[in-house]
Amino acid sequence: MTPDVHPDKPSKRREPRKPYRHDAVVLAGGGARRLGGADKPALTVGARSLLDRVLSACADATTTVVVGPRRATRRPVVWVREEPPGGGPLAALDAGLRRITEETVLVLSADLPFLRERTVRTLLAAVDEAPRHAGGSGDSGGAESFEGALLDDGRDQPLLAAYRTEPLRRELALMRTEYGRLTGLPLRLLLPELRLRRVPASSDTSDALDCDTWDDVAAARARIREHDTVLDEWTAAAKAELGIELDVDTDAILDLARDAAHGVARPAAPLTTFLVGYAAAMRGGSPQQVAEAAHKAAQLAARWAEEEKEAEEAEEADGER
Repeated sequence: MTPDVHPDKPSKRREPRKPYRHDAVVLAGGGARRLGGADKPALTVGARSLLDRVLSACADATTTVVVGPRRATRRPVVWVREEPPGGGPLAALDAGLRRITEETVLVLSADLPFLRERTVRTLLAAVDEAPRHAGGSGDSGGAESFEGALLDDGRDQPLLAAYRTEPLRRELALMRTEYGRLTGLPLRLLLPELRLRRVPASSDTSDALDCDTWDDVAAARARIREHDTVLDEWTAAAKAELGIELDVDTDAILDLARDAAHGVARPAAPLTTFLVGYAAAMRGGSPQQVAEAAHKAAQLAARWAEEEKEAEEAEEADGER
């Protein structure tokens, strides 16, 4: 069954949101064999690591558990490792579930550069608003009950999903009993016994785009620099770098800059200076704090430009072959 559940329409402004209490488990291990063993969650898209991009989309979680080797992150998380390390997604999921307490858990992979907060909220709503099974913590009242909701972009995405915690633990325990272990078992074995809602992906299916190969990484880096998205991506990166959470009316700022400067040629500049000023003001607004914020933004811009230079050099190398 695929109920009529859709990610909400994009908006420049953050929409009022109903609080859905939940924890999050982010799987950030794996060997990344198709990337030559590179540390995939640490790879950058838009000068932010893939892991940080995913963590920003699930920032409302009560507790966020990341399963994998410790890395630097922009916000606090709980770190755990599966046993043995590299034991596969089911072993990693089991390790993460041992550290959560909420009744609903968001389960995500760490290589989703375009995952959006509104998609996360849609998944949580699909679980939270679904009737519970009569044998569980509530009564379904005769309606169909669900134990989770996953994104469907033409195929099930079990690592882009929200689940009720206890049914997930139940299935992992049953699988451990049946197979004698979770290590090395494929993730698809988890789904058949869970009652799941399928949430249709948005028309561009970007939330489910992952980065399994270097071509995927290159395509993601090119995508964020497209005309329709580059300012939103840059603004998000700058806010993360400066450590601020602010709803920015991009159109209003650009209109003001255009009026003041008789048409700004490089609109990222006024946006960045605005964010630098806001970050410094939140910290007291001294000259030193302005300088520190400007330095952070300058470093971010340098990393942003370096990615573009690498992409251009790669294109030139391909053309000479």
